[in-house]
Amino acid sequence: MRRLTYVATAVTALIAGGAWFLTSSAAEPAAAAGPSAPPPAPVTIETARPEALPAVASVPGTVVSRNDARIAAEVTGRLAWVADVGTEVAPGGVLARLDSRELELALAQAEATARRLAAALEIASSQATRTAELARQDLVSRSQLDEVRLRRDMAVQELAEARVARDHAAYRFERATVRAPFGGRVVERLRQPGEYLSIGGEVVRLVDTRHVEVRAQAPLSVAGFVRAGQPVAIAGDTGRVESRIRAVVPVGDDRSRMIEVRVALAGSRWPIGTAVRVALPQSAPRAAVLVNRDALVVREDGIFVWKVDGAGKAARISVTTGTEQDQAVEVFGEVAVGDRIVVRGAERLAPGQLVAVQPT
Repeated sequence: MRRLTYVATAVTALIAGGAWFLTSSAAEPAAAAGPSAPPPAPVTIETARPEALPAVASVPGTVVSRNDARIAAEVTGRLAWVADVGTEVAPGGVLARLDSRELELALAQAEATARRLAAALEIASSQATRTAELARQDLVSRSQLDEVRLRRDMAVQELAEARVARDHAAYRFERATVRAPFGGRVVERLRQPGEYLSIGGEVVRLVDTRHVEVRAQAPLSVAGFVRAGQPVAIAGDTGRVESRIRAVVPVGDDRSRMIEVRVALAGSRWPIGTAVRVALPQSAPRAAVLVNRDALVVREDGIFVWKVDGAGKAARISVTTGTEQDQAVEVFGEVAVGDRIVVRGAERLAPGQLVAVQPT
């Protein structure tokens, strides 16, 4: 019995020792690992750069066509056909046709008159040649020769007048077809087929939808800071574009105290008539700090950028924005020229997190 008691005691001690060994072995790695830090976040950075920018005034503007006209008839007649609204035509395309039967008859009559007078001139020229030969032989008097030559000269003038009349009739006949002076789209029918038109009667409104620009009304105070060819920003409901001033009309209205500025707008996303805003300079240039537009992070609590310090850690900096220039934006806040600003990978950063700068 005593021997069995010794064996049981030894087994119990062995089990207890094994449990202690397993517990201490599992605890050692956990204690060695400690709290794990997040790995460095891959980001792309650019430095904030200096720029001399003027203060800008946001003025209202409207997208307009460079060619917008009410096309009128140049001859009288009854309208036979008018292009439908929405029809797009090239330069010289047909917009309307008048009943040209009367003009066609007038042209035929003018051509017949010109042919008759051409034959009369041929006869008068032959008579003048024969009379001159007889005069050299003293068979006719000098006065008779002068009379024949006068009739020939009159026939020349009559033929010239007839040809002018024929060309005029041909011109009127051609104008029975109303053609587009420029390429565009028919946006309004001002007359309907069957109506009688007089000279100058408007037929359709034609608008060039390919060549557009912005017409802006600016205060006289900006006149000294705007010039043709100057880059400006145009903002609308669907976005923002960069363009250049095409022309400045340096004549102010004595009532509104405004001048007109025309801004080129190639490949516009906005239809004609859209209201936009144009940023025009209104002062001398000032020192500004610009960052890449992609560096801005917009959240409900404001706008901020991520700045990387010398230790490679990210800091969140609240900013406000100012003038935009191409792909850069002016910022106001704790951002200085030369600061390293995150432009890619900012969405996943946390304050104080290490970053791994990737090549641009």
